[in-house]
Amino acid sequence: MQLIKPGTNIDFIGKRKIAFVVSIILIAISLGSIFFHKGLRYGIDFAGGTLVQVQFSGPVTVDQIRKGLAPVGLESSSVQRMGYVEENEFLIRADTLNANIESLSEKLELHLSEATGVSADVRKLDMVGPQVGHDLRGKALLAIFYSLLFITVYISGRFEQQWIKSGVVVAIIIGSVYALSLLGVSIPYLMLAATIVSLFAFWFFGFNYSMGAIICQMHDVIVVVGVFSLCGKEFTLPVVAALLTVVGYSLNDTIIIFDRIRENIRKYHKEPMVVILNRSVNDTLSRTILTSGSTLFVVLAMFFLGGSIIHDFSFALIIGVVVGTISSIYVAAPIMMLCQPRRK
Repeated sequence: MQLIKPGTNIDFIGKRKIAFVVSIILIAISLGSIFFHKGLRYGIDFAGGTLVQVQFSGPVTVDQIRKGLAPVGLESSSVQRMGYVEENEFLIRADTLNANIESLSEKLELHLSEATGVSADVRKLDMVGPQVGHDLRGKALLAIFYSLLFITVYISGRFEQQWIKSGVVVAIIIGSVYALSLLGVSIPYLMLAATIVSLFAFWFFGFNYSMGAIICQMHDVIVVVGVFSLCGKEFTLPVVAALLTVVGYSLNDTIIIFDRIRENIRKYHKEPMVVILNRSVNDTLSRTILTSGSTLFVVLAMFFLGGSIIHDFSFALIIGVVVGTISSIYVAAPIMMLCQPRRK
């Protein structure tokens, strides 16, 4: 199926300065929101505490629920409605822990039923200790960082035939990260330092395709996380899974464009780089629209019909698909072009 007519020549690369400005603004807003809110709003997976999902057989109010939580010491908990109003389902989150999860579930059903006058059914009860949450935060950051790092090995090997050199660089970076972690450097500062060193190493060794891909993926991750911070949504393990999915999806789109760029460089080697990149993006534009459109349709269906369990996961995918598609065109290819003069 061909949506875009052959020979279409939209000047995407000519608008790269505008795209860079917009991307920088989005990143600044995202980082500013995280800084303003003093970090992300971590879910129970990362922050620790008690999470209760309860459904009532009839209409209840938040004040009634808080009254029923008081006998078990959870009156200061956050109470949030889930799903539709007629479902009478609520999510209760507390910072405290209870040693006996089974007795807590029974007590909650009893006291909530007495306070509200309708039967209460505890459908989900999770407890995570603060140390476990801290460890999970560190592992989530490492998972995202290493996924981005190993992407560069693949890109360098496939497009630049630099398997050994890129492998050595990545091994040095991983060794440095491990050494710094033994010295007790906190994970966020560790990842920030490793990211800066990685970008410098890729630029120094002339990994042009890798630079375009890695900056594109970092752009997508930062923007998605920033949207979650702006919307006040919880950052949980399913969101991390969504981020890794976004990275893979955006990378696939970027590789398709890079593959056409590599072919056109050989075919039209006398043409200016801007012309080659524009031709390559336009050649793959129909495929990009079809893939992104069909993926977005499915994710929107998940968001509106999938229920509250996968709501945040699908929301992250919606933002990621849109941002990833745009960044593959306006970020990855122009960044690769900026690094291109370093080629022999």
